[in-house]
Amino acid sequence: MKKIFVFLIFLLAMSITMIGCSSGTTSDENENTGDSSDSSSSDNQGGDGASAGSFTYWYPWGGDSETWDEWRMEKYEEETGVSIDAVYAPPDGGLSNGKLLSAISGGNPPDLVISNDYALAYGLAAQGALEPIDEYLANAGFSEDDVLEGFVPLMKQEDGNTYLFPQDSNVNLLYYNVEMFEEAGLDPDQPPQTIEELDAAAEALTKVEGDEIERLGFIPWLDAGDGSYLWGWVFGANFFDPENNQVTLNQQALIDTYEWMDGYAQKYNPEKIKSFTSGFGGAFSPDHPFFTGKVAMTVNGNWFANALKLYSPDTEYRVAAIPSPEGGRENATTFGTNVFLVPKGAENPQAAIDFALYGSKQDILADNINTWRSISIWKETTDAIEWENDHVYDMVLDVAASSNSGHPALTSIAGQMADELMSLRDSVIYNDNNVADLLQAAEEKMQKEVDEN
Repeated sequence: MKKIFVFLIFLLAMSITMIGCSSGTTSDENENTGDSSDSSSSDNQGGDGASAGSFTYWYPWGGDSETWDEWRMEKYEEETGVSIDAVYAPPDGGLSNGKLLSAISGGNPPDLVISNDYALAYGLAAQGALEPIDEYLANAGFSEDDVLEGFVPLMKQEDGNTYLFPQDSNVNLLYYNVEMFEEAGLDPDQPPQTIEELDAAAEALTKVEGDEIERLGFIPWLDAGDGSYLWGWVFGANFFDPENNQVTLNQQALIDTYEWMDGYAQKYNPEKIKSFTSGFGGAFSPDHPFFTGKVAMTVNGNWFANALKLYSPDTEYRVAAIPSPEGGRENATTFGTNVFLVPKGAENPQAAIDFALYGSKQDILADNINTWRSISIWKETTDAIEWENDHVYDMVLDVAASSNSGHPALTSIAGQMADELMSLRDSVIYNDNNVADLLQAAEEKMQKEVDEN
């Protein structure tokens, strides 16, 4: 997959100049999308007006999210008269499988893409594959001051231009089983706040009979913990220094992260843990280990509360902020942000951005948020969101508002770095290799990638 991705980047580099000449940014073409005064709005969460004509839109999700997005598109078409040519493009809007880059290099990109992989989207912007959208946002009446501060760095590149527009975001929390806490003599009103407290609770909650694992209190690399950046971010790592364009992997925070994970592996035997987890189902499966009592605590997204409601409604659980070590990031999460982007060569970028702003309005997002407990990017709130006095959503909002929450590794090689860190973690867990040596090698390898981009 990586070879295909690099090859498509090469094709893109060969054709980018030609495509840029027809990117839909000339004054004549902008006139064809409608007068900007008609498409602007005093509503700072997206105008109700729209550019004339139609636009193409790629989206990555199915199920209930697809049903909601189809409702959103239909509502917009009815209100504006604009026609949307929508294409289902899993898994992430065509970013990871090369579909989008192929469309760009072939001179036939969509006008708008929404992706659930912000890191890959940011990398595309850094590589010159996306249109800057500041002009179109301004025409639509957008003000950056209305957006939560934690999302602004994601939107921009080093050139100061805006390339990504966030729709909404997910956060990660610690879920824990109340009954199991009480059985183990733990106070469910006092969840672990530090890594030391998490480790102690995990040991108290674990049940091992002889060589057989019956229940593990916690598995660091399960669920959201399997993400490449989450634990390093919580431990205080920064991964990348944008001011100096330097990859910064061989740092104490990441050494501590992987040595901590390795501690769990060596304590319970990595192969036994692997065997124990082999039959686990996914989050939206009745066989998820938190539902079946195989795991007492896990880190997962806000949407996991909906999975619990569907597949394990009798499980009494609570949530807390992810525990952190001394010197790490307290009350922190990595954001899982859905982002809109306009590919290079889009024919109707103004219409695309008009819809993106409309589609991110809180009254439009409300039904989706009321299902998944996600958050909008706007500072102001709306009564249409119904999670008042919900203990999960209260924690979601608290963690989302934390200055320690953010989007790690905003660099052109975020996707490659994620793969490298995943491989490194497995090398530590299953082979007990030296962490510092692996991080140094990974840093040198990733720095070379950065320098070549």
